[in-house]
Amino acid sequence: MAKKTGEYGNQSISSLKGPDKVRKRPAVIFGSDGLEGCEHSFFEILSNSIDEAREGYGNVINITCKKDKTLIVEDFGRGVPLDWNENEQRYNWDLVYCELYAGGKYDNDEGEAYEYSLGLNGLGACATQCSSEFMNVTSYTKQGKYSISFAKGLPTSELIIEDPVRRRTGTVVEWKPDLEVFTDINITLEYFEEVLKKQAIVNSGLTLNLDYENEDSSHTKRTYLYQNGIVDYINELITLSDVPAAVSETEEKKDGEEDENEAEEEQQALDVEKDADTSRTLALSTPAYFQTERQGRDREDKPEYKLKVEAVFCFSNTVNRIEYYHNSSYLEHGGSPDKAARSAFVKAFDTYLKNNNKYNKTESKITFGDVEDCLVLVVNSHSTRTSYENQTKKAITNTFITEAMTQFFLHSLEVFFAENPKQAEKCAQQVLINKRSRENAESTRINIKKKLSANIDIVNRVEKFSNCRSKDVNKRELFIVEGDSAKSSCMLARDPDFQAIMPVRGKTLNCLKCGFDRIFKSDIIVDLLKVVGCGVEMGKSKGSGKQLADFDPDSLKWNKIIICTDADEDGYQIRTLILTMFYRLLPSLIKMGKVYIAESPLYEISSKSGIRFAYNEAEKAAILKEIEGEKHTIKRSKGLGENDPDMMNFTTMNPKSRRLIRINPEDEQATYIMFNTLLGDDLAARKDYISKYGADYIDLADV
Repeated sequence: MAKKTGEYGNQSISSLKGPDKVRKRPAVIFGSDGLEGCEHSFFEILSNSIDEAREGYGNVINITCKKDKTLIVEDFGRGVPLDWNENEQRYNWDLVYCELYAGGKYDNDEGEAYEYSLGLNGLGACATQCSSEFMNVTSYTKQGKYSISFAKGLPTSELIIEDPVRRRTGTVVEWKPDLEVFTDINITLEYFEEVLKKQAIVNSGLTLNLDYENEDSSHTKRTYLYQNGIVDYINELITLSDVPAAVSETEEKKDGEEDENEAEEEQQALDVEKDADTSRTLALSTPAYFQTERQGRDREDKPEYKLKVEAVFCFSNTVNRIEYYHNSSYLEHGGSPDKAARSAFVKAFDTYLKNNNKYNKTESKITFGDVEDCLVLVVNSHSTRTSYENQTKKAITNTFITEAMTQFFLHSLEVFFAENPKQAEKCAQQVLINKRSRENAESTRINIKKKLSANIDIVNRVEKFSNCRSKDVNKRELFIVEGDSAKSSCMLARDPDFQAIMPVRGKTLNCLKCGFDRIFKSDIIVDLLKVVGCGVEMGKSKGSGKQLADFDPDSLKWNKIIICTDADEDGYQIRTLILTMFYRLLPSLIKMGKVYIAESPLYEISSKSGIRFAYNEAEKAAILKEIEGEKHTIKRSKGLGENDPDMMNFTTMNPKSRRLIRINPEDEQATYIMFNTLLGDDLAARKDYISKYGADYIDLADV
């Protein structure tokens, strides 16, 4: 390797100075020099206003985002000090907005201005100012109105001091993130909505008003207020009306009374796979709220600090959610609270199940995943000393907080179990069902993986499958055809270099209504999956989440998977069932645009001009109009097995003349609802749909 000409010596070492400490390395402070970093710079300014509100100064914060991406945060706290600081012999505006590691939140565990503060490091205000195109700060205090301006990390005005404004205190910060620092400053409305809602949740009684100016100069305005904080939030997720009557403490069964239906349903819940989601429809408990205050230290030689924790939890079969907040910062990666919850919830439920003889002999203990699957937990904690993993504050690492929260969760669950015995019984039973379902799913996953992963060529292990010669995945096409007769026609019409044929015998299972054991006992489905060659994926109810067999898109053997059936009611049904299989077992292939339908013509129209094909009534009418006056014949298209090879090649196989419909669900939620309505277990929705729209399909029944 050639040596570089530049020398590395004593003069090669340099340091960043002033605003360049932030402007040239924003990711060090904000975690990114992209949009995420820009978003975090906004959150730093918002955090200062939230800290004021938490200390009891102001209960309203106004946030404005202008069309040019200028941001304004206005609070009604005490106002940030900007005047001369005798102790530091500098102006406070210089310390707060131009000096890293300067602020008023370093001694918050010793009774200073802030006790529980989101901002700790003295970085946020300065770093945001240094990374801004401009920043204007106006502070209203009891002593006066103070104003100063900055640009690109440096002051552009003197400190302007005016008389106090009557009955007005607080701070207004207006700034524009600098595109010279961040690669993207286009903070979306969705980000503001998410962040402000979270802050309203964990700061009870705080009102956050958002005014977002859209590109067309219209304004989107939102107000966020949770008067009772996390309690209101969890009731938003799980309403009390969802609690089943069976959980009510006032409804006691008579001694010796046996509910055969309930026992049967419980046994079915144990046997049926959890993914079928048939028994998971109601809340299992009412929300339980607990709070505590503790004092401790992370190490014997470290100072003692305060911790406040409030938590609300319930158990549900319709939603599971776990959110941790510390000093108002959403802990995306958890840290100490997550470690505590995992330990305490597993220990509490494991003890309950053992003490009540719920485990079978030699049965393994539950995991946190079994609890998490039906747990709704929101934790809001504050401490006077906090160790964050980094400046982005997405996880905390305090050992005392881990220990204190573990004890707190254990005690809270003991109280919950004691005060709500019927709810505790139902929750513990569901956790056990989750565990056994997980173990059954893992066993099924291993068996199916073995079944689909035999180390022999698919030509030899799938009956009646006809492979193609090409090994180029970008060219290979798989035709799934209806029966042996259709296979024969397609074989004669195909290009064997890149087109393979896989016939299916009759109608496949409805995969939305069958358990996995039954699905994978179907030779038709297993053979299809072997031919596709990329494994199986499966979520709980919408095709996402835990997998039963490893899905590897890189193992997909085909560029296109084409479903080819007759243009009649049986063909449509077979097509729909095959699509349902892909939707449930291989939804990613649909999202990747790999699944197609071959459109078959309805009519063959012959005249002296030649043979034309019409794929619907409108095309038939158009062709007849074109050949008006010519002698012609119209034949109804036959089944695929009766078509001659030339016709099959032209209409179905030849990429230059065929018509393919790519399956591409643009709205995943709407797709799920429609599949579940027409093919799933929602009978009421299906009846309602048929009553509304059934008449629109009567003509198709005669096809």
